[in-house]
Amino acid sequence: MDTTAEAVAIGIFDSGVGGLSVLRAIRALLPQHPVIYLADQAHVPYGPRSLEEVRGFAEGITRFLLRHGARVIVVACNTASAAALYHLRTMYPDVPFVGMEPAVKPAAEQTQTGRVGVLATPATFQGALYASVVERFASHVRLYQDTCPGLVEAIEAGDLNGETPRQILERALRPMLAEGIDTVVLGCTHYPFVIPLIQEITGAEVRVIDPAPAVARQTQRVLDQRGWLTPLGRAGKVRFFTSGEVERLRMQVQRLLGEREVTVEKVVWSGGEVRLMSSVTISTS
Repeated sequence: MDTTAEAVAIGIFDSGVGGLSVLRAIRALLPQHPVIYLADQAHVPYGPRSLEEVRGFAEGITRFLLRHGARVIVVACNTASAAALYHLRTMYPDVPFVGMEPAVKPAAEQTQTGRVGVLATPATFQGALYASVVERFASHVRLYQDTCPGLVEAIEAGDLNGETPRQILERALRPMLAEGIDTVVLGCTHYPFVIPLIQEITGAEVRVIDPAPAVARQTQRVLDQRGWLTPLGRAGKVRFFTSGEVERLRMQVQRLLGEREVTVEKVVWSGGEVRLMSSVTISTS
């Protein structure tokens, strides 16, 4: 029996390739479910943009993913989660949404020094979601925050261990290390791709928390609660869309996820809506 024929599709979106870290975790846990991934690279990065602008992007992308068959939506972007998650759940009460929540709670529970570093975008730090998490779970912990300007752009450009990301992370982390942090929270889905570089700077004694596995587990719980969890079988198909350059995303998926054959489909924004243009399949095997 082909279990993927009935498997519920999972829609995932981000401003760029950061959400691929979440896709990677979801595919590891739920390989039988098809995935629709949209990278809004025409607007990357979301971090410096206003919450209202990001909310508009999230609405348009959600409509697109639902039209293309997604029944669960994963907002694989901390900035978009901060700006739009509550709003999306209000707009679509029958659609389950899984968002990104800065992993401050596990960091506060695990820290031995009571000092935690948080790396995130300005919009994430400004959002009510972050403030709520800090108030509920980390009032007893000292938090050191940095927005790492330029790091998302470096990762989007494929620079994961060069001088630019190293300088950005050194500037962010060295003062935190001097204050005695023993845990670093990654509050942007792009940042897991530079965990090796972060660990070079912090040393093995500092814990780095990647939220992607927890998001994958929550997605699994949502599917199970709705009766939509499909038994393991053939791997579900992944469709990639970008509002940026098709070839650029294809190469990024190959580099970051190790995919050998990737189909990328081009979308454009028009009047607040995302519309499909064309697709290109390129085998690199």
